[in-house]
Amino acid sequence: MSLNVHQLALGTMANFIYVLEDTATKRAAIVDPAWDVRSILRLITDHKLDLTYILLTHGHFDHTDGINECLAYKDVPVYLSKQELPKLIPECKNLVFTKDNDVISLGETSITILHTPGHSPGGQCFYSAPHLITGDTLFVDGCGRCDLGGSSLDDMYQSLERIKVLPNDTLIYPGHDYADKAIDTLENQLQSNRFLTCDTKETFFRKRG
Repeated sequence: MSLNVHQLALGTMANFIYVLEDTATKRAAIVDPAWDVRSILRLITDHKLDLTYILLTHGHFDHTDGINECLAYKDVPVYLSKQELPKLIPECKNLVFTKDNDVISLGETSITILHTPGHSPGGQCFYSAPHLITGDTLFVDGCGRCDLGGSSLDDMYQSLERIKVLPNDTLIYPGHDYADKAIDTLENQLQSNRFLTCDTKETFFRKRG
């Protein structure tokens, strides 16, 4: 089993969009299609990939506004957490609602869904060791905002605590380019990320609030 993660920096909000490629079968999933869909689809065609799924880390527009253009390219399922705020559910066909610990098979690659609310109720990460696509839950040296509709400081704290116990060699692929590096190991982030070094929930609330 081998997963290749293609990272694209697109749009005016420093978004990272991902194409996940199962190298054995060339099946692919787009994570959070938005902004410049032509560039996303060009990567798929250039690498001769078979688009199989669209995966959403959450429902905010800057992570979803390219869904329908991608579906026009190929009619595939769109995976979104069933916990997402109703007003953040995109208007598109083929929605499949996920729950915590669901497993998606992308060719020979297994991708586990980790429900990680906090930034939004339907926040979810996609994990296929050592790769972790974190959306707006965890950034390199940061974490998602918790002052939006449906956000929760308490949920974010619990979600980050869950991520903290993954293996140290886990690679963090964030939803935005907010740091001086595009990806990092969890081991490094446990040392440098001020939201992961909090010893107590109260300390986290003070830093993130």
